Amino acid sequence: MNQSLIIIDAQQELIDGNQEERAVFNKEQLIRNINLVIEKAKEFGVPIVFVRDLDVAAGKGKGFQVHNEINVPMDAEIFDKTATNSFHGTGLLNHLRSQEIEHVVIMGCATQHCIDSAVRTATVSSLDVTLVSDGHSTTDSDVLSAEQIIKHHNETLHGHYNVEHFSIVRSTEEDLFHPTHDSYR
Repeated sequence: MNQSLIIIDAQQELIDGNQEERAVFNKEQLIRNINLVIEKAKEFGVPIVFVRDLDVAAGKGKGFQVHNEINVPMDAEIFDKTATNSFHGTGLLNHLRSQEIEHVVIMGCATQHCIDSAVRTATVSSLDVTLVSDGHSTTDSDVLSAEQIIKHHNETLHGHYNVEHFSIVRSTEEDLFHPTHDSYR
């Protein structure tokens, strides 16, 4: 099965925060887990894709780049987006289709926005999705803490389906590149 690791908005200023925004919840663990899954993907020869949001740091400078503590492979594909949804207005879906990708592992920020929309869009785009439960993060909202948002999305998106394709939620320690979707069908 062809698969890809997609890391969304793991950008310096988004993870570390700035004058207006706080750092994401558990940022050190997030960075550690992203690096761990990148290593797993490389072991299995799974291609890695990064998506960057052009709204972060006004789309320029160090703050816009993938976080400097994340080990970006030289052969990683990078897509820039202008919308919450990583598939909207980017070449991401065409890239995945050209590689005949059937399964994507998703990590990054922010849980309730870009991660949620990517998981849902991937399933309606004929992809099975594994969301890494401890591989996405966000900041507190006016209503919920970041930790509550993450837990809620891990619960809600586990088993989210669009008939043939759906998402499951697994932790960094699990064998993410041996998907278990067929055992649920």
